[in-house]
Amino acid sequence: MRKPQHVFDREREWAGLVSFASDASPGARLGVVSGRRRQGKSYLLQALASSMGGIYFPALEVTEAVALRLFADELVRFTGAPVPPFRDWIDAIPYLFGAVRDRPVPVVLDEFPYLVKASPELPSIIQRELGPGGSGAGSMARVLLCGSAMSVMGGLLSGTAPLRGRAGLEMLVRPFDYRQAARFWGIGDPRLAVQVHAVVGGTPAYRNEFVRGDIPAGPADFDDWVIRSVLNAEVPLFREARYLLAEETEIRDPSLYHSVLAAVADGNTTSGGIAGYVGRKSNEIAHPLRVLEDSHLLVKERDLFRPNRSHYRVAEPLITFYQAIMVREWARLERGDAATVWRGSRARFLSQVVGPHVEVLCREYALDADPAAGEVGSGVVPDPANRTQIEVDVAVLAPADHGRPRRVLSLGEVKWDRLMGAEHVARLRRARDLLTAKGYDTRDTVLTCCSGAGFTAELGAEPGSDVRLITLDDLYA
Repeated sequence: MRKPQHVFDREREWAGLVSFASDASPGARLGVVSGRRRQGKSYLLQALASSMGGIYFPALEVTEAVALRLFADELVRFTGAPVPPFRDWIDAIPYLFGAVRDRPVPVVLDEFPYLVKASPELPSIIQRELGPGGSGAGSMARVLLCGSAMSVMGGLLSGTAPLRGRAGLEMLVRPFDYRQAARFWGIGDPRLAVQVHAVVGGTPAYRNEFVRGDIPAGPADFDDWVIRSVLNAEVPLFREARYLLAEETEIRDPSLYHSVLAAVADGNTTSGGIAGYVGRKSNEIAHPLRVLEDSHLLVKERDLFRPNRSHYRVAEPLITFYQAIMVREWARLERGDAATVWRGSRARFLSQVVGPHVEVLCREYALDADPAAGEVGSGVVPDPANRTQIEVDVAVLAPADHGRPRRVLSLGEVKWDRLMGAEHVARLRRARDLLTAKGYDTRDTVLTCCSGAGFTAELGAEPGSDVRLITLDDLYA
């Protein structure tokens, strides 16, 4: 089934949903679709239900009795016949399965966490009806449970949860990657695309719903766009970073979680550094870190050259922008003085927001560009002779081959607003030599320089056979 034209990209997700929903084998099937809010899950599932003549039921934060009445109304629309009132979900789920018998039909229960909050037993009821002797045996319903509360959705199929082992589809709808986001925003200039992505990331809803389709007209319009659309207290995007945490049910102390995110955005990326920043012991922030990881707001990444060490980064660019630029000037921004705030914050934006963000984009690029890549990340190479450490922004390792030294495919450094020259290559060569001494296989290691400002004439004219230069144009090619 062809994807509707109004659904942008999402080719892989659409193919997976259609394959699941059109499965003609007998018996009801269960799928789970999750992802942070604003990523277009509901839009995608509505399109699926509409295209396949299915059922789309968007749950509300209401009591069980009201939810059952609304669900019965949806079944009336689907069947075109009267539906008896349901006393509870023990009545409703078997009726649903009995109403879908002749062909595969997608049945979307959107915002499923709302239903679970009012009826905690609902997953168990679905599990029973899908099991041996349940009403699902004779049904062709393809039930899709969808939700944005990642702690709830992640727990549906884990551990001893009733639905563990029952799902035939488990799909996570992620933000658009940086190339998709540039196309979605209609931005062709790579430098502008990087800066916009450093603010709003790849969340689809931010373009149309949150800034009402306001797109920078070009690189020269970026500053004005930030002032009128991001730092404008009358635009919904202004407070969005504060609301992202409110959607997670496990968060009981929002101030602590905001403080953890602020710590990471400010450059404190280890658990010890985060604990020191927020004034708590390390064991006291272990749970918030886990919840933020489960919510896809934090990412934990290991040091590729020191496997026992890891660091955190904020996964949502808007939160990084909020913590680095907006928090400290919140009162002034609320008074409408966005232009003054931005003039005083733009340098910090380039160094604390865009610079680290480009490193992430270059790692994404490296993963796509090298089909032999097994692992892409960053790492620190100790240099005892010089009593220093060499930070490698982009490291690409081949898949581990038991009994053989780990192959290092490339080592890279990233600069956003600085010309890169021979000294950067020399530092990478030193890192390569040190890794060779530690037992890594570096015979074919390529040294990559990724710059948003360009390269010196010397390096650009003759980079060397083992050196690769990457521009912003390359990132978006």
